[in-house]
Amino acid sequence: MGKASRGTVKAEPYEFAFRPATTALVIVDMQRDFVEPGGFGEALGNDVSLLRKAIAPTRRVLDAARKAGLFIIHTREGHRPDLSDLQPSKKARGRLKTGIGDKGPMGRILVRGEYGHDIIDELKPQAGEPVLDKPGKGAFYATDFDAILTHRGIKQLVVCGVTTEVCVQTTVREANDRGYDCLVLEDCVGSYFPEFQEMALKMIKAQGGIFGWVGKSKDFIAAIAGKR
Repeated sequence: MGKASRGTVKAEPYEFAFRPATTALVIVDMQRDFVEPGGFGEALGNDVSLLRKAIAPTRRVLDAARKAGLFIIHTREGHRPDLSDLQPSKKARGRLKTGIGDKGPMGRILVRGEYGHDIIDELKPQAGEPVLDKPGKGAFYATDFDAILTHRGIKQLVVCGVTTEVCVQTTVREANDRGYDCLVLEDCVGSYFPEFQEMALKMIKAQGGIFGWVGKSKDFIAAIAGKR
């Protein structure tokens, strides 16, 4: 399927229509601190294996998107080393003994340039794939994400990443308000809390797709490979 062609993906609440030339794959916050054993997420008592289930299908989607020539962008949540972009309320929330900016198991927690802040090796960006550093949950807040998408003529977003109910859903809601159509691939997103995963996906596709569409990686891969 050439870039000028239209495609459809089996999804809920109904088929997701897209044009490859105006579609971006967005991989949200697949960072070591969140996803890898020994990172910040696990230090908080979370089971990172629940997030790691999303790695293999996301890798398949990433490979297929690269082959199809889709625009790909990766995001990372984190802050400047001097923490000048860290809101005091975010720093204080949770009353953590070891929180943002403190020394953690993989370097300073959620600080740009630290080992734990970077994207996992399995999903490492390639040259030409922008990496968007964001200080908040949503990819649009205090970033040039919207400008990047606008300059590329992007209208549809296919979203993978973690966590489903926090950074993924916040980004999808922000995108919806800006006129982007979003398809969330349910096997390519993950949460530390299975009940949050289930409800977040239900919220996105509720009421005829109030925030977007929910589909599966195999159906999206088939669509961009021209097998549908």
